[in-house]
Amino acid sequence: MKLLVGVKRVIDYAVKIRVRPDNLGVVTENVKMSMNPFDEIAVEECVRLKEKGVAKEVVAVTIGPKPSSEILRTALAMGADRAIHVEVADGSTVEPLAVAKVLRALVAKEQPSAVLLGKQAIDDDANQTAQILAGLLRWPQAAFASKIAVAQDKASADIVREIDGGLETVSVKLPAVMSVDLRLNEPRYVTLPNLMKARKKALETVTPDSLGVDITPRLEILRVEEPAKRIGGRKVESVDDLVHKLKNEAKVI
Repeated sequence: MKLLVGVKRVIDYAVKIRVRPDNLGVVTENVKMSMNPFDEIAVEECVRLKEKGVAKEVVAVTIGPKPSSEILRTALAMGADRAIHVEVADGSTVEPLAVAKVLRALVAKEQPSAVLLGKQAIDDDANQTAQILAGLLRWPQAAFASKIAVAQDKASADIVREIDGGLETVSVKLPAVMSVDLRLNEPRYVTLPNLMKARKKALETVTPDSLGVDITPRLEILRVEEPAKRIGGRKVESVDDLVHKLKNEAKVI
């Protein structure tokens, strides 16, 4: 059983985001970058399935400029067997549809039993790629997985997912596309020796053109702005005072 896992290079979650002077994006120069946290969980789950003997091979894939190879090294250090870098020009915008089309081309080449992705990237929060990929492949999908159990015959998998009313268990036939949520696992710490070994491993580098995929953006960013600053809270003396302010000042009731 082969697993394909997608990873994305994003601004580190601990970094304070700054809007560019031209208001067409955020500042990425000299900013710490790392693997998207949800993708890190997906890699960890793939490695755990390999350690359990469920999977035999884990292939990590990223789409991005040359520096994106860094997170593939991290995936290899975590336990992935191979890594594929779909290299694009620096500054290129790769939208979810384009990502899904690239992954579809790689699925046709690699023939995995399942594709695992983070439920969303923390830079655009689109939460679209897994769903679009499943549609393009015409595969079953299971989004927001908090537990994955592959059947003994490896023909299906049971996925537990959180919904508004509690927990829901869905069963899908393999091959399938799965997106993972925060509660699925806690990714392992990448040790320096494993990272050094990963740096010696070869990366397979391809381009969208070589895969026959057009990644030309279909959307145009008009303006990016910081959220409005929050106004400080106010204390009220009574419930009547609160109702008065909500009705006459905030005008929410």
